[in-house]
Amino acid sequence: MKIATYNVNGVNGRLPVLLRWLKESQPDIVCLQELKTPHEKFPEQPIRDLGYDAIWQGEKSWNGVAILSRVGRLQETRRGLAGDPSDSHSRYIEATINDIVIGGLYLPNGNPKPGPKFDYKLRWFERLIEHAAELLSSSRPVVLAGDFNVMPTDLDVYQPERWLDDALFAPEARAAYFRLLKQGWTDALRTLHPDQRIYTFWDYFRNAFGRNAGLRIDHLLLNRPLADRLKDAQVDVAVRGWEKTSDHAPVWVELSDGRKPPRRANPRRRESLGRP
Repeated sequence: MKIATYNVNGVNGRLPVLLRWLKESQPDIVCLQELKTPHEKFPEQPIRDLGYDAIWQGEKSWNGVAILSRVGRLQETRRGLAGDPSDSHSRYIEATINDIVIGGLYLPNGNPKPGPKFDYKLRWFERLIEHAAELLSSSRPVVLAGDFNVMPTDLDVYQPERWLDDALFAPEARAAYFRLLKQGWTDALRTLHPDQRIYTFWDYFRNAFGRNAGLRIDHLLLNRPLADRLKDAQVDVAVRGWEKTSDHAPVWVELSDGRKPPRRANPRRRESLGRP
């Protein structure tokens, strides 16, 4: 099974890119972020024409999350996180498919820091950590996938010294990410590529993609039942170079059908991971 996450940065404006990637990569399950469209304008039919079931939560101009599946019907289990009834942002959606729980998320950016946006980011992170603990209490396979807006380590950001004051690299955000992992989650990409500089996002400005000046902020976290099945984890870097594409690249994991130990990535593929 292949599970992916992709911040599309506007699902309607980038629809040709999304459809092309779905056709070429053929992921089984996909979490999408930054739909940037009202709920009623989500492009359901073109996606269903490719064989995908879909659930989504839109939001005009901002945010928005969706889950797609071509391996069975999605059973939605949650929209949004508990803990803040006033939070109207479309940032979390959850479903089950073939007994796997899929949590798709778009964590707040938090800039500028300090300020109310950064405070909201940290509060949202705490709500995610609390819900993630509940998910782990179940014996079911679970994946949390999406744009976390956090670079966990120096390997996840070009020139780390330039990002010390940014909300995506703030000590508080990084600490929250590692508290989440310590619950029992496996960071799939970092587990299979422990020493590599890997990026999933490149800004549109200053030729960031051409210079490979990127960030790793899109993550797939697996609980133990899925981590035991982890075979591969990669970034579809080439998609970032397509015309009218998102500033993110899709990230995916491949899972075996049974319980098998994780394997290291193929060394012949390491040079291309995270590089234009």
